[in-house]
Amino acid sequence: MGLSTIFRRKRDDAAPSDAGDVSPVATTTGYREDQTSDSVSKAASVKEQPVDDLERSQKTEEPNVVETAAEEDPEIAALPLEVRQLVSLTDDPTLYTITFRYFVLCVIFVVPGAFLSMMSHFRTTEAPYSVFFVQIACHYAGHFLARVLPAWVIRVPFTSWSFSLNPGPWSIKEHVLVTLTAASGATYNLGYTPIAMAELYYGERVNAAVAIFFMFAIVWIGYAFAALARQLLLYDPNFIWPQALMQTTLFETFRKQDVSSPLARRQMKIFFFCFLGMTLWQFLPEYVFPFTSSLAFLCWVAPHNAVANFLGSGLGGMGLLNLSLDWSNINWNGSSILLTPWWTQVVLFLAFVFNCWVLLPAAKWGNLGSYKHGLMSNSLLTANGTTYPTLEVVTSTYQLNETAFAEYGDMYMGLQNLWATFFDYAKVTAAITWILTFGFVQIRTNLMKVIRSRRKASQEKGQSINHQYHDRLNVLQRTYKEIPLWWYVALFMAGFVALIVTIACGYLWIPIWTLFVALASAAVLVVPFGFLYAISNYQLAVGSFNELVYGYMVETPAGKSHRHPCGPSTYGSIAGDAWYRAQYMLQDQKIGHYMHIPPRTVFFSQIFGTVLGIPVNYAVIRWVLNTKGDYLSGKKTDPLNQWSGQSLKSSNTLGVQYAVLGPSRLFKEQEMKPLPWAFLVGAVLPPILYIAHRTLPRWMRIDLWNVSIFFSGLAVFYGNISTGYTSAIIGGYVVMYWAYRYRFEVWKRYSYMVAAAFDAGFNLNMLLIFLFFGSGKQISMPNWWGNNSDSVERCFALD
Repeated sequence: MGLSTIFRRKRDDAAPSDAGDVSPVATTTGYREDQTSDSVSKAASVKEQPVDDLERSQKTEEPNVVETAAEEDPEIAALPLEVRQLVSLTDDPTLYTITFRYFVLCVIFVVPGAFLSMMSHFRTTEAPYSVFFVQIACHYAGHFLARVLPAWVIRVPFTSWSFSLNPGPWSIKEHVLVTLTAASGATYNLGYTPIAMAELYYGERVNAAVAIFFMFAIVWIGYAFAALARQLLLYDPNFIWPQALMQTTLFETFRKQDVSSPLARRQMKIFFFCFLGMTLWQFLPEYVFPFTSSLAFLCWVAPHNAVANFLGSGLGGMGLLNLSLDWSNINWNGSSILLTPWWTQVVLFLAFVFNCWVLLPAAKWGNLGSYKHGLMSNSLLTANGTTYPTLEVVTSTYQLNETAFAEYGDMYMGLQNLWATFFDYAKVTAAITWILTFGFVQIRTNLMKVIRSRRKASQEKGQSINHQYHDRLNVLQRTYKEIPLWWYVALFMAGFVALIVTIACGYLWIPIWTLFVALASAAVLVVPFGFLYAISNYQLAVGSFNELVYGYMVETPAGKSHRHPCGPSTYGSIAGDAWYRAQYMLQDQKIGHYMHIPPRTVFFSQIFGTVLGIPVNYAVIRWVLNTKGDYLSGKKTDPLNQWSGQSLKSSNTLGVQYAVLGPSRLFKEQEMKPLPWAFLVGAVLPPILYIAHRTLPRWMRIDLWNVSIFFSGLAVFYGNISTGYTSAIIGGYVVMYWAYRYRFEVWKRYSYMVAAAFDAGFNLNMLLIFLFFGSGKQISMPNWWGNNSDSVERCFALD
C-alpha cells in the first residue's frame, strides 16, 4: 500500500459509528446524501462540470441561501452565523492529505521560516514569519508541483511500501496541512532565552544535545496539554476561534479560485507586486539608507539641540512627530496594522502615547521618580547610573555576595523599564477581573453548555464528546478516527522525561520540584486562558509573572541552592510554553475541523513541523551568538540598534532580581516598593469601568476600553525604540477604519493578500541580506550621509 493511499482512505479509515455504517453528509443546500455513495464519482463529476455551472453552484454559499438552508436543517442552524457563512459545509474524504508533495513543501516553507523567525527574536524589532505568506505561496507551489512532477511510483527498499511522486491534482487538504506544519515549525522557540543568556552573560555554553532536547520538550509538553482543553473548547461550535476562522476564510477563497476568474488573477498580480516591492524597499532601511528607518523631523530642525533631539528621536527619545519607513518598525505585531481591529490598534497606540509622550517627559524633566539615570535602559544600574556589575555580586554558586552588594549598593532599573514591569503585573489581574465583569454572561452561558455536553457524553458510553454536538461540521468529522488519548500521553512523557533527565543532571539551573509546580500551574491556566482566546482572539501574555513566582520559590530552603540568573527564564519557558503551545495546537486543530481534515493527520502535521523546525532554531541560535554576540552582550554598539538583544537583557535583569536578590528583598528597595501594588490596580480598575458602563451604557463605549490590552501596551518595554508607532496608526486608520468601513469589498479582497505580501517581502529581504552580506564575510555599507556613524537619524545632541 502506498503512502498516498494510506492518507486518502475512505471507509477503511472511518471511525465506528453507533448508527451503523451510514452517516449523513449534506450539500450547502441542505440535501442529504448517503455517505456510502460513490464519492469518487461525485468528485469527478464536479471536476468535469463546466465553469459556468460551477460558478452557479457556488451561489449556494451566499449568506441568504445558507440562511434558507439553516431554517430547514437543524445541523446547519446549530452553527454560529459567521461560521455557516464562511465555512464549506461539504466534504470529500477522498482528497489527498499526506503526499510526497506535502513533504517537499514542508521543507521549503518550514526551514527558512524557522530560521527567520528565530533570528528575528534576537533583534530589537521583529516581523514574524507570516503564516499568510505560507497559505498564499503554498497554493501556487502545490499546483506547480502537481503540473511538473512525474507520476512515478517509488518503492521503499526492503519494505512493501511505495508512494507516488505525483498522485493526482493538488488538493485543498494538502494545502491546509502544509500551512499547519509551517505554523508549528516555522516559528521561534521560547527555550532560546536561557540558552543564549547563559553564554552571553555567564560564559556557560549549553551542550547542543541538552539545548535541543530542552527545546523539543517544552514544545511537546505544550502540545500534550492541549488534551486538557480539547474536549471542552474544540468541538463546541460556539467556540469559533476567530484566528482559525480568519485563516479558514482564506483557504475557502483559494478553494473557489481554483475556478479561474479575473478577480483571482488581479489578486495575484497585486500580491506579487507588493511582495517584490517590499523585498526591494527593505534594502534601504536595513542596509543602504538606514536614515529612512526613523525620520526625526525635530532633529532636522535642531540637530544639535538636546531637548529637540530627545523629543523627536525614535532611537533613544520620545519619537514625537517621528515617522518610519521601515516595515519592521511599522509592523510591530506581524501585519497587525492590516489585520488587527481598529479599536484594538487605538488602545495600543494610546498606550504608546501615554508611555513615551507622557511618562517619559514626566520622568526626564518632571518629578516622576527620583532616579534619573538610564531612563530608557533595560539593564540593571548602580546609583550613579553605571551598568551594575552583576557578576561581582554573585558568588560561584550564584548566591548573593553580601560584601560586594554592600559596596555597590541597591540595583536600580531605568524608569521606563520599571513602569513596564508595573503594568506587566497589572495586566494579569486586570485580565481576570475584566473576564469576570464584562465577559461574565458569555462565560457562564458557554460553560453551562460544556458542562451539559460533558454530562451527556458520560451517560452515553462509547461516544466521544463530538457525538454530543449535532452541527454539520461535527457530523462531517465523525467520518474520521479521533486522536487517541495515549498519543498525547506519549508526547507528554517524551518531553517530561527529557526535562527530568536534563534537570537531574544539573544542566538547566532549576530544582526538579519546581518543574512540577510549573506544569501544574500551566495545566490550571490552559482551560481558562484557552477559553478567553477561543471566544475573543485575545491571548493573555503572562510576561514576567512566572519568573516572579520562581523567585519566591527559590527563596525557600528547598530552593536556596538554585539561584542562577538563568533559572527564572528556564522556569518561565517551561510554564509559559506549556499553555502557549496548547492554545496554538487547539487553534490549528480548529482549522482542521473547519476544513474537514482527519484529526490524526492534523496531529501528525503539527508534530512533524516541530521535528523540522527546532533543529533549525538551534542552528540560528548558534549563528547569532557567534556573529552578533558582541552586539547582544553590549561589548559593541550596533549603530542601527537592531541587534541590541532587548529581550535577553530584560530576561537577565529579571533573572538577577528574582533569583539572586530575591523578590522579598527587591521590593523593599525604595524604587521597587510600588511594584506589588500593580496587582491591586489591575484587579480594581475593570470593575470600576464595568459599573460606569452599566450606569452609562452608551457613553464613549467604555466596553471597548479594555484595560488588559492597554496595560499590555504599557508593559511593552520599548528599549530606546519609539519610532514606527505613528506610522502604524496612520496605516491602520487607512486600512482598518477607512477602507474597512467605506471600501469593504476592496478590503475583503486585498487586505490579507497585501499583509502576506509585505511580511513575505520583508522576510525574504532579511534572508537575502544574511546570504549576501552576513553569512560569509561581513560586508558593511560604506559610510555616507544616509547612514551617519554618529546618528543615522542625525540627532547629534541626544544623550
